[in-house]
Amino acid sequence: MPPEEKATPEPSAEKDSEPSAEKDSGPPEEKDSEEPEIEVLDPVSAPDAEGRPRRATRRFPLFTRDTARPEGGGRAAPGDAPAPARQWPLLAVLITVGLGLLVTALDAFRVGLLLIGAGLLGGAALRWLLPRVGMLAVRSRFTDIVTYGVLGVAIVLLALMAQPKPWLEIPFLDDALHFTVRNS
Repeated sequence: MPPEEKATPEPSAEKDSEPSAEKDSGPPEEKDSEEPEIEVLDPVSAPDAEGRPRRATRRFPLFTRDTARPEGGGRAAPGDAPAPARQWPLLAVLITVGLGLLVTALDAFRVGLLLIGAGLLGGAALRWLLPRVGMLAVRSRFTDIVTYGVLGVAIVLLALMAQPKPWLEIPFLDDALHFTVRNS
């Protein structure tokens, strides 16, 4: 495979062949500020930081140098604050989920699962309401809200409907279960 090619803009031959009277006819500020035209070499050429066309490859680089930060992924507190304070939204969600796991391990599974679901729903609410949430922002704002929200609602509903003695009974789900699992 040939190495990456860099193209340099070349002034066109038409400009060199113009008579000097036509060159001087324009206003002086336009004449001085003219830059050479950028010539696109092929459909996959894109300008680099200086505006020169550069051949792009369709392959992903071995090492990524610059990855776009998710929308709202900046610090949640000023830069001079200590690291935990800058990431307080993520820490709030992690502490709530960790507390839910601890309560679940201590044999109160329903309350623990409700805490886990509430932590995820809180993460969705923080992602929706706050402009900057630090490392809680993983994807786009919409995708994060939908992901945290759907997982939180699913965990809360499953915790409320868990057997024995469910706190929430949904009749059509009970009928669907009895329809699919029959005692013959």
